[in-house]
Amino acid sequence: MNTQPVLKSLFLDLNDRTPVARRQRRLAWTQHARHLVQLAFAAFILAGSVAHYLAGENGNTASIDALCPFGGVETMWRLVTSGGQFVSRTHLSNLVLLAGLVVGTLLAGGAFCGWVCPFGAVQDLLNWLRIRLHVKPIEVPARLDAVLRYVRFMVLALVLYQTIVQTKLWFAEFDPYRTLFGLGWLFEYNLLASWPAYAFTLVVLAVSFLIERAWCRYFCPLGSVVSLLGRFSLLRIRREESACKSCQLCNRPCPVRLNVAESRAVSSNGVGCLACVESCPRPGALTVSLAPTWASSLRTVLGHKRS
Repeated sequence: MNTQPVLKSLFLDLNDRTPVARRQRRLAWTQHARHLVQLAFAAFILAGSVAHYLAGENGNTASIDALCPFGGVETMWRLVTSGGQFVSRTHLSNLVLLAGLVVGTLLAGGAFCGWVCPFGAVQDLLNWLRIRLHVKPIEVPARLDAVLRYVRFMVLALVLYQTIVQTKLWFAEFDPYRTLFGLGWLFEYNLLASWPAYAFTLVVLAVSFLIERAWCRYFCPLGSVVSLLGRFSLLRIRREESACKSCQLCNRPCPVRLNVAESRAVSSNGVGCLACVESCPRPGALTVSLAPTWASSLRTVLGHKRS
């Protein structure tokens, strides 16, 4: 019995030199590496949450609130206006993580969302599960999608306003990331007091199951900060029109449904997963380069002045 066709259907044929096969291998290895990194960060956060609860009230292990860069965003105004006081539940570690996020985003754009964020990993897991269960996803129309992407900026404004007014981590009461990875539902379950957080998290997970990366695309306040900073990122994914054949293959694996095939530079709304680059079969059509969009604009302006 010839088993070669069966093996080819199960595994990538490393001897296959066709462009499609090379593209599949690149995509597979890059995404495997990304998921391993996501798993490592998620395991680290979960281990920290478990250690925090096992240490008890007299322990020195920080809670998940001190391990979130968005806490740095929320406490920054309080820190400046109060002469050095932090918002409740925040710590110097939040500002350190925020600084790291800013530096990382200015260098590599939305890579934090695609490679580090544990809640992003949960959404990727939900998408994998939906595919395995053969559940048809909800495709948001392009016009509606463009409008909904502004909602997360409204969420950011609301969170910062409420944090300033109430001088506490107001969003922590609803944050699905904190609800899920904080493990309060496991160690201090209280349906009466926490049902709004539980309900909100379940709704977010359900929507993210049907719409890939829905939380990242439409609601995440930290994602809006990353998107704004990503506009100044040094590393950008660029499309060379002369090398592109408009096959649209780069659009298919994008988890946040960006229109890569018609972009000169991929939007800062991306999550840095590199799936679009690795899926492109045309050499030089999509590349990651040290070419920020602001530098291109500056060169254009200087060119006009010289002429």
